[in-house]
Parts: sequence; C-alpha cells; structure tokens
Amino acid sequence: MSRYRRPRIEGEIFFFTIVLADRSSDLLVKQIERFRQVYRAVQARLSFETNAICILPDHLHAIWTLPPGDVDFASRWSQIKSSFSRGLARAQLRSSSQLRRREAGIWQRRFGNMPSATTQTSSAMSITPTSIRCSRVCDWPYSSFHRYVKDGLLPSDWGGDLGEIQGRFGERSI
Repeated sequence: MSRYRRPRIEGEIFFFTIVLADRSSDLLVKQIERFRQVYRAVQARLSFETNAICILPDHLHAIWTLPPGDVDFASRWSQIKSSFSRGLARAQLRSSSQLRRREAGIWQRRFGNMPSATTQTSSAMSITPTSIRCSRVCDWPYSSFHRYVKDGLLPSDWGGDLGEIQGRFGERSI
C-alpha cells in the first residue's frame, strides 16, 4: 500500500483540487444541490473554514483553513466524496481495485493539495471559471466569488471581461 506524504502544518491555509474520474462529466454542476448539502453536513461535523471554492463540471478548487491543532483534511475530503457518491449511479467500468475498496468510481482517488502561500490565492482562484465556461467571473454561479462581492471585498466586475483580452490562457475548454 502506498503512503503519500502530506504536509502537516497546523493552522495553515491549504489549496485543493478535487477531480472526478470522468473528466468529460458535468456531474458536479448537475448535482450541485446534493454536493452543497453533503459539503455543509461534513463541515458541521468536522469543522473547517472555506476561504474560497469554485465548483466546475468535472472538478473543484477549494481553499480551507483547519482549526488549530487539526491537520486532518484527508478525512474531511473522504467523507465529502463518499457521501456525495452514495446513492448516485456507479461508474460503469470500475477497476478491480475500485471494486475491492467498494469505490463508486466517481472520483479520482487522490487529490492535489498544497499550502497556500498567500490569501490572494482565494481571489485569484475565482477567475478559474472564466477560462472554461464564461467570460466574466460574476457569470459563473458556483463560486465563492459571489460571497466576496456580497461582503464588499471584491467589486462585481472584478477580473474584467476575458472576451476583451487576446490570447489563450488558463485551463483548456472541453
């Protein structure tokens, strides 16, 4: 069994990328209310602060701060992923490893995480949807950007209109 090294820094802010196994799927936005309900339930049981989050069709980015003395983000993500998957149709083609572990085959097993160097990362993360689905950050409904606008921390036109910028950047469009 592989053992992965994860940073164990108390009080650190972490950036995560959580990905569906099927990168062509739009399951996360089709099942957005289910995801939100599961996320809130896990957050109520195992406290953590969501500094920023952006949910895209096939993956999400999140920035969390854990309570002092707690570095166990893996259990939180495990519960979010398994609770979200419960009751959904299982992937049609699952590996023998997925069958053995009773995994639904909906999520990629591992996730990317790293300590976040600055709090500006949370604002910069909000621009992710513009490179995929829309030309303005405010047009993507599944992002904590809207909370930042409501709280007066960012203007609603933050990031501008990417339709006015020449060139290609960001993630590839599907």
